[in-house]
Amino acid sequence: MQDAFASNWVAPLGPHVDAFEQELIQYTGTAACTALSSGTAALHLALILADVGPGDRVICPSFTFSASANPITYLGAEPVFVDSETLTWNMDPALCEEAIQWCIREGRAPKAIIVVHLYGMPAQMDAFLALAERYHIPLIEDAAESLGSHYREKHTGTWGDFGVFSFNGNKIITTSGGGALAGKDAAAIAKAKFLATQARDPAPHYQHSTIGYNYRMSNICAAIGRGQMTVLDDRVQARRRVYDHYRNALAEVPGFTFLPEPPGHFSNRWLTTLLIDPTVARTDTDTIRLRLAAAGIEARPLWKPMHLQPVFSRARAFVNGHSERFFQQGICLPSGSALSTAQQDEVIDLLLSTRG
Repeated sequence: MQDAFASNWVAPLGPHVDAFEQELIQYTGTAACTALSSGTAALHLALILADVGPGDRVICPSFTFSASANPITYLGAEPVFVDSETLTWNMDPALCEEAIQWCIREGRAPKAIIVVHLYGMPAQMDAFLALAERYHIPLIEDAAESLGSHYREKHTGTWGDFGVFSFNGNKIITTSGGGALAGKDAAAIAKAKFLATQARDPAPHYQHSTIGYNYRMSNICAAIGRGQMTVLDDRVQARRRVYDHYRNALAEVPGFTFLPEPPGHFSNRWLTTLLIDPTVARTDTDTIRLRLAAAGIEARPLWKPMHLQPVFSRARAFVNGHSERFFQQGICLPSGSALSTAQQDEVIDLLLSTRG
């Protein structure tokens, strides 16, 4: 940051943007990467590169944040929502195949599949890769929450045709606001960079043959990101320690269930999430959330499924009830990398005090 200010190269673009992209490539092992203004911008561009347009259908998890689905509608396409499995809480591959086959029967095969690595936990990528190859559908990974996570020792965001990262202020590292689009095809990522820079043609004057977007990252934000990259692995370990402390203290409480880490999965544990069965636990998520709020501690419910959102009330959804249960019974506990053991113990004590 000091270098960016000293050089008076704050925005737009600049050498720190180029260096940040190379550091992301080196860290994740992706073939190519472009730094952008947000993860949402990255997902929008990924869908454009997948040739998604008006009237097309895109498979998307229902159990996710709305930013995973909104860019589908930017292009006039339709999301087809798919519910979760219980192993990782991510999209169910078997139900995803049902959705694909329904789209094909309806005469509109999906133009893309979006897979989200929820709360930092990798999805079952072997299954989704097989589906993408079997039905010849581009695969986009929303790895906004999972930088530093990997599946079978390969980083999330590098399995599919495109990977989306977010550096929003609430993510495991931040550029204050920003994102990145990664991919296997360097030419495709170069096209994304062109589109993100207002699609300015290579001419001495301002000439545009394609609609573009103001989606590129600033030099100062990239400089922040470069500093954050140096502590990314430390942040991952800190989040995993937070999860371990909560789990060690609460896992044996009847009715409490933590998101597991199956074999082959390594989660950055972006947020520690907990399911509470009120029929067994003698408490519930609303009681816990309000008790913590009264003490000045924020805890939030898990994502409300997209198929329950008013804005997507007319979208087709393939549901099995899992995401609705996760939403009704789930809570995100305070999970910051700088959270102390004493602070966690305060949360734990308040949580346990709600049990009647």
